[in-house]
Amino acid sequence: MKTCRLFSTLFLLAALCGSAFAQIPSVKIENRAGKEISASSIVDGKTPAIISFWAVTCDPCIQELDAISEVMEDWQEEVNFRVIAVSTDDVRHLARAKALTRGHLWDSFTLLYDPNSNLKRAMNVVDTPQVFVIDKDGKIVYSHTGYTPGGEQELLKVLKKL
Repeated sequence: MKTCRLFSTLFLLAALCGSAFAQIPSVKIENRAGKEISASSIVDGKTPAIISFWAVTCDPCIQELDAISEVMEDWQEEVNFRVIAVSTDDVRHLARAKALTRGHLWDSFTLLYDPNSNLKRAMNVVDTPQVFVIDKDGKIVYSHTGYTPGGEQELLKVLKKL
């Protein structure tokens, strides 16, 4: 009986945690121009998006974003989507993060900066790279942490289902 109750409690907690971040929270982050915006404004009601949390000191993050950038044009022939790259770098590394984005082919991405970790904390991002796929209404439909070359293909599969 205790085991059954324990499993029921764990299942309920897992369900609550899974739905706790079902939408993009309304916390303040910065856009490319340095203007403060609400993170929930990235939801446009029209297109799904890949949201990638990255940092300048995270080589796998940069590799994953480069890989997505390389295939983005081809993927968009199959499915309409956006990529939102959120730098988790603090104020000390913010200028370096902005410079790094100029050195990569990420012009088609929406670049956002979270120097105070508002969005990172609100979405329970512990490690980078952390990637979410959201549907057109902002509901999180997929998430993974870490990057292995070729792993970005899973993102296309998820996007095609939306």
